[in-house]
Amino acid sequence: MSSLSFTNVTLEYPDGNSTLKALDSVHLSVARGEFLSLVGPSGSGKSSLLAVAATLVQPTSGVVMIDGDDLYALDERRRTALRREKVGIIFQQPNLLPSLTAVEQLLVRGHLRGRPAHEGRRKAEELLDTVGLSGVLNKRPHQLSGGQRQRVNIARALMGSPSVLLVDEPTAALDHERSESIVRLLRRITDEFATATVMVTHDTEFLPLTDSVATMRDGRLSRAAVPSGQPN
Repeated sequence: MSSLSFTNVTLEYPDGNSTLKALDSVHLSVARGEFLSLVGPSGSGKSSLLAVAATLVQPTSGVVMIDGDDLYALDERRRTALRREKVGIIFQQPNLLPSLTAVEQLLVRGHLRGRPAHEGRRKAEELLDTVGLSGVLNKRPHQLSGGQRQRVNIARALMGSPSVLLVDEPTAALDHERSESIVRLLRRITDEFATATVMVTHDTEFLPLTDSVATMRDGRLSRAAVPSGQPN
């Protein structure tokens, strides 16, 4: 069963005297444990697809489902609760709070989810260990490298044990070595946490680390085979 699915999803915006279709009759299905790369030129609709999947933008028509729930048939309160519990979002920029330590970045997220303080700290420490940051729990963002800040960003997105993980250009500000380590980490997390992971990326070199590739162009989506051979 798909954890995330789009059925005939269209998103339109007014554009002067006409209408712009950011998404044009999109069909998409991503299962738990599947890692999907989403590629395409700027303005093709990739960010719009992530925004709709994250319940941040309501589509003009079509059905979006997460774990069998029709997102846009829910009222705003229930949709917000579903996003909080089932969707992890990893933004291009980590946007960490400068005054908080690595572990505190996660604790804030846990608090918003209503997690008890002692339970939240245990969970935060476990997740930071999972992403390779057990030695920097009490360091603040300015004391971390770009790759470490992105790992905190990833751990923070996992605080609610999401079934869907939405990732927007996670390697845009990183060098090649750190970029590869981040994509490999997302591969491992997808496998270990059984998330349905959708990653928008321009780094086609790392597509072999994912299970499938979808291409956006002018709001339309098509699926393709993953290039053979993984990066060494």
